[in-house]
Amino acid sequence: MRWQAAEMDTYLKEKEYVDTAIIPLIPISWKEQVKSTVAMGEFISIIASELERQFQGRAVLFPAFTYLKSESNETRLERLQSWTKELTDGGVQHLVFMTSDGEWKLIESQVNELLIWLPTLPLEHMDASHKREVMNEQLKQLVPILTNKWQYR
Repeated sequence: MRWQAAEMDTYLKEKEYVDTAIIPLIPISWKEQVKSTVAMGEFISIIASELERQFQGRAVLFPAFTYLKSESNETRLERLQSWTKELTDGGVQHLVFMTSDGEWKLIESQVNELLIWLPTLPLEHMDASHKREVMNEQLKQLVPILTNKWQYR
């Protein structure tokens, strides 16, 4: 399910089956490395959307958690922990954070939830069929990670 009013009707009816939140972590910078920062966000947004599609009915794709690249890791983590508390207090059992920003790897142990880091792939120069193929390969690697999380928590 996606963060849309129409899809929340389904969620409210099937609440007991929906236990996973997928949240892209998207950096923002307008000062330096603008293009690579945008590419990170674009790539991870597409992957997160495809992952939600794979697990429709069990997972909700939340709006992206955005942060400034210049923001300290401590501030990011504090804000992310507020999101985590809000969602877990609301009944979400599994949180999956997805990013292409390697800075999150530095504080991964403090996230306390599943953090998936994927390197950004240059999608802008791929034709549609190649892009679809690359995304499918990425998803094949992500699906077992998520199903494993469900089994052991």
